[in-house]
Amino acid sequence: MVLQVKKACKNFGGLSALSDVSFSINQGEIFGLIGPNGAGKTTMFNLITSMFTPTSGEIIFNEDNINGLKPHLITKKGICRTFQNIRLFPQMTAEENVMVGEHCRSKSGVISSVFRTKSQRKEEDRIHSKANELLEFVGLGGYAEVVSDSLAYGQQRRLEIARALASSPQLLLLDEPAAGMNETETSELFHLIKKIQEQGITVLLIEHDMPLVMRLCDRIAVLNFGKKIAEGTPAEIQNNPDVIEAYLGSEEEDLYA
Repeated sequence: MVLQVKKACKNFGGLSALSDVSFSINQGEIFGLIGPNGAGKTTMFNLITSMFTPTSGEIIFNEDNINGLKPHLITKKGICRTFQNIRLFPQMTAEENVMVGEHCRSKSGVISSVFRTKSQRKEEDRIHSKANELLEFVGLGGYAEVVSDSLAYGQQRRLEIARALASSPQLLLLDEPAAGMNETETSELFHLIKKIQEQGITVLLIEHDMPLVMRLCDRIAVLNFGKKIAEGTPAEIQNNPDVIEAYLGSEEEDLYA
């Protein structure tokens, strides 16, 4: 068990954004978190990455309670995320953006960097090498020197994933990675996330593209108004009447084609 969320609640003043939400994620699986806008999905991501502290409940990662840890310590422990709105460094190259992602794993300090010690140079070479390997992995092998702001939208999405992978996560949180993508880009994203899973990395996915979610995820939890209303395999979720009514709509058309 990589992640356990136990009765997580998050209140903002008198508003309850999440109420008694529990689920667990197994090592190596792709777990989907779906629900209408405002259901509490991104709030849950913010609890897991310690952007917010739960009002009550527990977030357990690799059997450790991580409630209240500083976000950079969460990253060091092996959890990393992307964001709903792309947050690249626009005037840095693709390679530089990925290199930033490995900051939490670097060991060189200020003194060794100033004096360019042998160990610092060796580490810098390793970081450059890894950045280029990750760019190749996400399909951006020929774009290392391109300023990220000049990349196409789908390429920027993949670059953000490469930067997250640079931190060597055990658990990767993807917040609506297919948002704004066309059919070809979404297909490429599907194969990329499957490749990430093949590397042994566990994925937690927020996504509104239901055909993608149903093809990609091993299990899915559904939130509505801050509460979990269902959890199960894609087939179970597709046939759950509460999910159909609350999120997917009650129309008889095939929403998963």
